[in-house]
Amino acid sequence: MARSNVYQPALARPLICALYHEAKRRRMPMTKLIEELLVRALSGTPGWIAASEQYPREMPSPRRSEEARS
Repeated sequence: MARSNVYQPALARPLICALYHEAKRRRMPMTKLIEELLVRALSGTPGWIAASEQYPREMPSPRRSEEARS
């Protein structure tokens, strides 16, 4: 199997535990919770802007993330 060239950071076990319990409480997959949290935290930052230029069609919309909360 080919090895991925994408950096995948390891997260601290207590952080994973908190994410698991919050996702369970919200009745949503952990991946969706993490995406929602990151979109809210990073929208408008220099890193977000740079990534938007590299991946203009793939960037999640901050509005879509907020609509999902409603």
